[in-house]
Amino acid sequence: MDLMYRSTRDAQNQVTASQAVLKGLAEDGGLFVPERIPGLELPLEAFADMTYQETAYAVMRQFLTDYTEDELKYCIRSAYDEKFDTPEIAPLREADGAYYLELFHGATIAFKDMALSILPYLMTTAAKKNHEDKEIVILTATSGDTGKAALAGFADVPGTKILVFYPKNGVSAVQERQMVTQKGANTCVIGIRGNFDDAQTGVKRLFGDEALGVALAKAGYRFSSANSINIGRLVPQIVYYVYAYGKLQKTGKLRAGERMNVVVPTGNFGNILAAYYAKCMGLPIDRLVCASNENKVLYDFFRTGVYDRNREFILTSSPSMDILISSNLERLIYRMAGDDAAENARLMAELSAKGSYTVSETMKKAMEDFTGGFATMEEVAAEIAGLYAKTGYVLDTHTAVASCVYRAYREQSGDNTPTVVASTASPYKFARSVMEAIDPSDAGMDDFALIDALSRISGTKVPRAIEEIRDAEVLHDKVIDKSEMETAVREFLGMR
Repeated sequence: MDLMYRSTRDAQNQVTASQAVLKGLAEDGGLFVPERIPGLELPLEAFADMTYQETAYAVMRQFLTDYTEDELKYCIRSAYDEKFDTPEIAPLREADGAYYLELFHGATIAFKDMALSILPYLMTTAAKKNHEDKEIVILTATSGDTGKAALAGFADVPGTKILVFYPKNGVSAVQERQMVTQKGANTCVIGIRGNFDDAQTGVKRLFGDEALGVALAKAGYRFSSANSINIGRLVPQIVYYVYAYGKLQKTGKLRAGERMNVVVPTGNFGNILAAYYAKCMGLPIDRLVCASNENKVLYDFFRTGVYDRNREFILTSSPSMDILISSNLERLIYRMAGDDAAENARLMAELSAKGSYTVSETMKKAMEDFTGGFATMEEVAAEIAGLYAKTGYVLDTHTAVASCVYRAYREQSGDNTPTVVASTASPYKFARSVMEAIDPSDAGMDDFALIDALSRISGTKVPRAIEEIRDAEVLHDKVIDKSEMETAVREFLGMR
C-alpha cells in the first residue's frame, strides 16, 4: 500500500509521494509529511557493507512508495555519480573524538548537494507519473547554499525553469559568486534587499497567492520548490545518517544496536529533522544536538518551549544559519502535537501574526530527544583554529558551530557516546573566515589568494567548484526590494 502524505495544516489534504514532490508546498501553506514514518526494513548489520547508493534505495523506497523500483534506482544512479569527488559520496572523518560526516563532496561543495542532486530526477519523474502538462517553475529562497545547489541541479533540465532569491550582502563572497555566474537558459538569480527570512517569507507568499497561481496556469506554468520544505529534499537527507551508522559499524566504532549521537549546525531545521526521522525509523540515535549560531531562536525554543523570532537579526560568519524562521520546525511541531493539524495551524497562525508561539508542556516533553547549544563568532573562530592546531583538520564556519557546541555538550554532560557531526560545507566556501581564524595576518589577502593559502595549509586540492568561478562571467546582477518579488517572477516568465 502506498504511503500517503498530508499537509501539516489540514489532515484531509492527502497526496501521493510523487504528488508531494511535485507540489513542494501544500495549497493551504502547510508542509507535506508522511502519514506515518516507516521502520527500517533491513537489520542494522546490513548497512555496514552497503554503498551509499544501496543505502539510499533501502531508505527512500520506504517513503517514495509510488515510484517504481526502476524509477527510483534511475534517480539514485543519476544523482550519486561522478558529480561527487569521492566514491564514498559522504566520507566519515575522525578528528579529536568526533566523527565528521563530510556532506560537501558534491558539485557545489555543500550538504545541499546530497538532496538537490536527486531532486530534479525525482521531480521530472513525478511530472511524468502524474501526466503534468505544465512547465515546472522552481521558486526558491536561499541563505547561500540551497540556491547554487538547486541551480546546478536544474540548469537546462527540460520542462523546468528555476528562479532563486538570495539576501544581497547576506551570503559569503564565494556563495554569491557561485550563484551569479550560473549558466543555463532556464536559470535566474536575484538579490533581495533584506535578509533570508524576507526572501523565504516572500517565496511562501507567492506560493499561496491564488491569483498568481491562476495566471501561472494560464501561461502554462506551475510552481514547485527546491527548498527543504519539499519532501523530496528531506527524504534523501535521511539516507546519510543511516549510511554514517553503517560506516561506524564497518570501522568497529560501534556494534549494531548501540547508540550514536548526532550534532547538526541548524538554520531551517531540515537537516536535523532528517536525523530525527531516521531515529523514528529505528536508527539507534540517542541525542539530537541542535547547534545554533548567534541567531539562536532554536536554542531558546528547545530550552523554553517558546519560539520567538522577534529579535535582532545578526549577520554572522556562518551565513547559511542566519535564520529566524525555521520552516521545517513545523513538521516537528505537527508530530509533537500528535499529528493534530488544527493545533499546528493555530501555532503557525500565531507565528505569522505575533512572531511567536508557545508549545504545551506535553509537546515540550515530547521533544526531550533534542538538546540545544549555540556558539558565538569568536567561539567559532577559536574552534576552527584549535582543531586545526591539534589535528590539522580544517572546518568551515558552520561545521565549527556544531563542533563547538558538541565540545561544550560533552564537557557538561560527560556523554561519550560515539557522535556524528554533520559537516555541512567545504571550508573553501568560507575561506576568508576560516583563514582569518587560523592566521589573522591573512586578513588583507583577496578571496582567491586566501583559497590558495587554505589549500597549502590543509594539504587538500582546491575543489573544482571553486576553480570554475575564479574568472567566470557574472550573468545575474539584478537586485530588488522584497516588495518586487512577484513582478520579478512575472518578468522572468514573460508574464506581464
